[in-house]
Amino acid sequence: MTTIGRLAGILTVALCIPFAGSASRGQEKSPRTLGTIERNDPRFDKLIAPGAMLEILAGGFDWAEGPVWVPRDGGYLLCSDIPKNSIIKWQEGKGKSVFLKPSGYTGSGDQLREPGSNGLTLDPAGRLVACDHGDRRVYRLENDGKTKTTLADRYQGKRFNSPNDLIYKSNGDLYFTDPPYGLMVKGSEDFPGRELDFCGVYRLSKDGKLTLLTKEMSRPNGLAFSPDEKTLYVANSDPKQAVWMAFEVKPDGTLGSGRIFFDATKWVATKKGLPDGMKVDRDGNLFATGPGGVLVFAADGSHLGTIATGVPTANCGWGNDGSVLYVTADKDLCRIKTLTKGRMP
Repeated sequence: MTTIGRLAGILTVALCIPFAGSASRGQEKSPRTLGTIERNDPRFDKLIAPGAMLEILAGGFDWAEGPVWVPRDGGYLLCSDIPKNSIIKWQEGKGKSVFLKPSGYTGSGDQLREPGSNGLTLDPAGRLVACDHGDRRVYRLENDGKTKTTLADRYQGKRFNSPNDLIYKSNGDLYFTDPPYGLMVKGSEDFPGRELDFCGVYRLSKDGKLTLLTKEMSRPNGLAFSPDEKTLYVANSDPKQAVWMAFEVKPDGTLGSGRIFFDATKWVATKKGLPDGMKVDRDGNLFATGPGGVLVFAADGSHLGTIATGVPTANCGWGNDGSVLYVTADKDLCRIKTLTKGRMP
């Protein structure tokens, strides 16, 4: 999501039960927490335990996005700070550090409002793959930690708008979205330099073939597969149509008909945020950032509850053993222990 999605709302802060391992041995100080937990359905208690809260791990971001857990070297989290054109590393006991800069735009000048990387994931070989706002491409970071290999940057000869979020299907195909937010320059809401007159959802097959799957959404953003990969969920970060769509995934990997999975447009005026990044757990429950925080939906579309951050919330991702949900909430990186497990990259 872009910074224009930071709509009015109220920040609430509450105390929580300390996260295991979050404090040094012998310390009794509770960690800092963010927001509250809103429970709408008894099924929510099987996902988020009573008393659980969202723990703040690190602050100081301009706009945190794209969290991905990297299991090697003891495990650590990477996330984007889009305005600072950086990928940040956070590791238990060590805190945060700059992992890669620039993470996106490599040109001269600093006129772009959102020049850095956005969504992050790992490819089947465990290499980092990023959506690059400023250079308008999807790239893979090679094992040397500095070489970027462009995977896709054009459709039919025209440069992408600014790839936003991405996910691999189990067969190795990469799906990603392409809204225009990375084109914005400081002091303007326009999109100068735009070459495509639509916002697409694409598939880059493992053999390198690029396919436009749909161009009917006004601002496609986060995306996630159902556990059986027969449904692709796509968030639409448009305040006039703040919805999550569910598309049938055909056997050949293209998309069939789409339907509105959940419509949160009525909440945009009173809660901060827009439909953005999301993840699915092993039972098909959808953890989706949107107006109010992280909204949790059952596979049938029921709104079970909300991890209510009170701030515009960009994305989330599973980490550790798959039961910890990491959340990028405006200027903070947070986590919450769940009672379920999600699909890891």
